[in-house]
Amino acid sequence: MNILVIGSGGREHALFWKLSESPQADRIYAIPGNPGMGELIDIPVTDNAAILHFAREKEIGLVVVGPEVPLMNGLVDELEAAGIPAFGPRANAAEIEGSKSFAKDLMKKYGIPTARYEVFTEAESARAYIRREGAPIVVKADGLAAGKGVIVAMTEQEALDAVDAIMEDNSFGDAGARVVIEEFMEGEEASLLAFTDGKVIRPMISAQDHKRAFDGDKGPNTGGMGTYAPAPVMTPAMTERAVEEILKPTIAAMEKEGRIYRGCLYLGLMITDDGPKVVEFNARFGDPETQVVLPLLDGDLAQIMLACTGGTLADVPIHWKDGAAVCVVLAAGGYPGSYEKGHEISGIEDAAKLGALVFHAGTAAQGDRIVTNGGRVLGVVGRGTDIASAVQAAYASVGQISFKDAYYRKDIAHRALRR
Repeated sequence: MNILVIGSGGREHALFWKLSESPQADRIYAIPGNPGMGELIDIPVTDNAAILHFAREKEIGLVVVGPEVPLMNGLVDELEAAGIPAFGPRANAAEIEGSKSFAKDLMKKYGIPTARYEVFTEAESARAYIRREGAPIVVKADGLAAGKGVIVAMTEQEALDAVDAIMEDNSFGDAGARVVIEEFMEGEEASLLAFTDGKVIRPMISAQDHKRAFDGDKGPNTGGMGTYAPAPVMTPAMTERAVEEILKPTIAAMEKEGRIYRGCLYLGLMITDDGPKVVEFNARFGDPETQVVLPLLDGDLAQIMLACTGGTLADVPIHWKDGAAVCVVLAAGGYPGSYEKGHEISGIEDAAKLGALVFHAGTAAQGDRIVTNGGRVLGVVGRGTDIASAVQAAYASVGQISFKDAYYRKDIAHRALRR
């Protein structure tokens, strides 16, 4: 079977890598892909017609959509209509990520635990609400903002500034036409991804992301500076609660709303004194959670994905390996603000010799050289029998890689190690 992966980041490289282990995989293509992946096809991820033409031409048996934009753009709908199996939700189901107000209203309607909130389309009303509620408080751009449209404001002024940036200065473009303002939840965050065929739900191993740019969870929010799996805060009992109180009601609610959800559903959770509550939903694999979850999957990813598209997930066994995985993101100096591109990267092969999985994210090929081409450049994954040994393996491999102005957090998995 020929497989096509849509996307170009670290998540897509991890998906490509795991799919390449499948006995069902013949050729795997990537649109547009990155230098860590195999056969790269230069088609925009938003060009549904060109992607559909390519899939027909190459007799693709499975399309795996990595990023959120093509999902919201209806790529899965068009592929399904052409009889091509596509892993990911249709556009009306992907709205669970594409609109935070839709997701919050769904949770309120069906009693799914989440933070109290209000939605605003006028900046002055949003400011008045913040002055009334006080801080800390969370301000979110309603639409897709590449993982950066959330401001956790510890002071009232920070929250007011966030409203100005999102609604007045259009920092996130159309995504900020509405804002969702939420109560600040106390607890520890965790990520739980799940495979689903619209009925059956199979949770994956839990993970924990590190959103802040600098050690000690300081600095601005990023797309994620590193992850580890499994997350000790997600005990078997807590995972069971997340499945029963959140995953099952959400998938059932989506079906009732006429938005059958198939693919990967990502839960961003806050583990509070009252149990797990939803911080956010994503309509696809998380990045960089995918980079630590998939190395622990003991099974055929292509088979699982085809079962999700065909409604037969109940028939497919899914097992997980013992041990742990830790991903450290090497970022370009200045990220998540402005940064330079085009710096040569060295040491990737040396890191791989130490046993690391090195997933390309923001890279490009210039002849025989690999150069930086994004904010999050590489994800270096170490594996071990436990979190501590996986941390050691990851950082030993990170030490082999260098490029101008590279930086990374030195404390990935610090919460797990403290336990």
